[in-house]
This record gives sequence, C-alpha cells and structure tokens, in this order.
Amino acid sequence: MSPSSHILLARQPIFDQHQKVIAYALLSSDADVSRLVAPSPDEDSLSSAMLLDAYTSISDQGEVKKVAAFLPISLSLLLKTGLPSLPKKQVVLDISLRGFDLNSAGKILVPLIKEGYRLCLSDIPDPQLFAPLLKHAYILKVAVRGLNNQEILEASRPYWEFKRPMLASGIDDYAALETCIEQHFRLFQGNFLSQPRAIKGQKAKANQLIMLQLIQSLHDPNVSPETLEKLIIQDPVLTYKLLRIVNSAAYALVREIESIAQAVVLLGLEQVRKWATVISLDAQSGKPEELTRTLLTRGHMCELIAQKQRRPNAAAYFMAGMMSGIHLLLDLDKDSMLEQLPLAEDIIQALAEGTGPMGELLTQVMAYESGDWDLLPTDFNAALFEQTYRESLKWTQESMQALNE
Repeated sequence: MSPSSHILLARQPIFDQHQKVIAYALLSSDADVSRLVAPSPDEDSLSSAMLLDAYTSISDQGEVKKVAAFLPISLSLLLKTGLPSLPKKQVVLDISLRGFDLNSAGKILVPLIKEGYRLCLSDIPDPQLFAPLLKHAYILKVAVRGLNNQEILEASRPYWEFKRPMLASGIDDYAALETCIEQHFRLFQGNFLSQPRAIKGQKAKANQLIMLQLIQSLHDPNVSPETLEKLIIQDPVLTYKLLRIVNSAAYALVREIESIAQAVVLLGLEQVRKWATVISLDAQSGKPEELTRTLLTRGHMCELIAQKQRRPNAAAYFMAGMMSGIHLLLDLDKDSMLEQLPLAEDIIQALAEGTGPMGELLTQVMAYESGDWDLLPTDFNAALFEQTYRESLKWTQESMQALNE
C-alpha cells in the first residue's frame, strides 16, 4: 500500500471464555491511534465521540450496547507528546513495555493510573522486576501465537501471583483457545473464529443439507419472484424475520412492507434473496454472534464498494463476502462446502481462488478488516475503504438488531 494521509482504522474482537465480545482492539495505520478518538479543541468533539461509538457499538442478542476500545499506544510516543484527554470509561490503554525499564515506564504510567486510566500491559521484560507496576494494571496481556500447550503454561505462570485478569493474544485456532482457557486466561484475542472446527471432507448434517438445498434454490438464476415467495413463506420463522429486516432502520423505508411479494417488488429479487440466505445461515449456526457480525460487515462492505465503483451485479459481491465464511458457520472445510453448495461461477472463483474482480475485492476487504494494510494494492482507495467499513459496521448493528427481535 502506498503512503496515504488518510488514516485506516479497523477492529478486532476481544472475547470472554464464552466467546462473547467484551471489547474491541482498534487496529490503525497510524502509530497514534489515541488522537483519532480524543476530542480536539480545534474540531467538533462530537466527531471523535461518534468515531469511537462507530467502532465499539454492537447489537448483542438484539440489544444495542457499547463495549470498551483497546487503544494501542506507544510508550515512546507518550514520552514525546503525552496523552490526549480520552473517555476513561470507554477506553483501555494497550501498552507494550518492550525496551523500557521499570523506572522510565513508571514515570509515564503511574500518573495515568492515578488519573483513572485502565492499562493493559504487554511485552513485559521481567515480571518480578516490574511487579510494582503490574499489580496496578487493569489487564496483563500475554502473546501465545506459535506456542504449544506447555509453552503457554510457562508463559502465563509468572503472572498468576498478581491476580490480574490475563488476556491471551495471537490465538489462531480453537485448540489454542481451549488451552488458554485451561491456563487461567480470562480474555482472548486472535483469529480463531476464522478457523473451522472441521474434519477434512466432512459432509453436512441432515438439517444443514436442508438449509443448503434452500440456499441452492434461492440462488437458482432461473427462479421467478413468485417461486421465491412460495419457497420463503413455507418457513414461518424465515418469513417473519425477513419482514423484520426489511422494515428495520437498515432500510429506512417510507412505508411498511407486509408481505414477501411486496418486498420483492420494492427491494428487488437480489435483496430478498440475500436476506433469506443470511437468516437461514444464522438460524443454523449456533456460533458466536461475532462470526455473523463479521460476515455481514464483510459482505456489505464488498457490496458498497462494488456499488460506488459501479461494478455490475453488486449484490453478488455481498454473497461472496457472506459465503466466504459459511464453512465456519457449518464447521465444514471450504472445499467440502463448495462441493455441496452450487453458486454462480464468479462467486465460486472468488471463494476458491481469490481471483477475478470479485475475488480481488474480497481479498482486499478481508485484508482491511484484519488490519493487514501492507497487503493492500498501491492504487488502493483508502478513503473509500475506511468510509464503507464504518458504514458497514453501523448497517450490521441495525440488521442484527432486527434479526434478533
């Protein structure tokens, strides 16, 4: 990615042991992310508050709530510029101690603790040496990426005596998550949701096959609006939830839609097809809400960018984004999922190979949401991606609210 004056911002969930989101770590292309969310005397302070709200507001089982934001802040930067005034109840300062001794770190951090800021400390050179500081930390973070079970135990043991909540970061699969739960960790961060609990070649279960057959019928290119309506109204729950969605704030329609036939006429076949698919998947998964949240955000971001770039069939981009994680919802490996779920050729190409216009955009959106800025192309439109990501977070919150009502 080429240098850009436009700062990129994404988020990564932090979970409790039940895989409920309790906070988001903000990922930024700028070293001083704290100034993005700090009110400025020169600007409208509402804008910074709205930015923080956009990245920390979620719909949880139909209830809108705000969770904490973990802000990565460099000690070196704090030493040079100090800390801008931040909303203490909404943020946790995520600070690495690497390269600092107790005295120099304490001079910077102890005043912040006294002011009421909550600190998450990581990269601690010597837990015993830093004990006077660690006992006042809000959270202690331990990196576990690439460690085996015994190494995770050895990495966590030095912090037990401080009786502070421990956060395991860099958890890349469910096996590592289970080990961390066993080893006294309370909070969990990583990409484990992007890995299926799957056996290679595993087939879909009977109830999943019914759902896959429904999705296959929904995406039949020859299906008529009348046939689609008959297909949907056979399932009362699907019908009810679909009408809730299309009448929600996500669409902001002037008049209420009372039937599937009306929805097809007013919103179009692709929008109805899209939401029938989402509801069918959500009903089957039994997975953490964050996975559905991620896939909806990804799908909507793909669709928005396709619309703004005037690409043909933008709704198909939503399906590519959503379908990129269907195997995770069903605990199937991706190859098995693609074998069992006939999709349009361009969507299959995007999912299997990441190629073609759809595959290339999907790959870029996934890089953005992971904070992998260096994987983005040099002609990447930073302003467009940041705007559509933020809009997609809001749209997903409104949609999931309606989905759970």
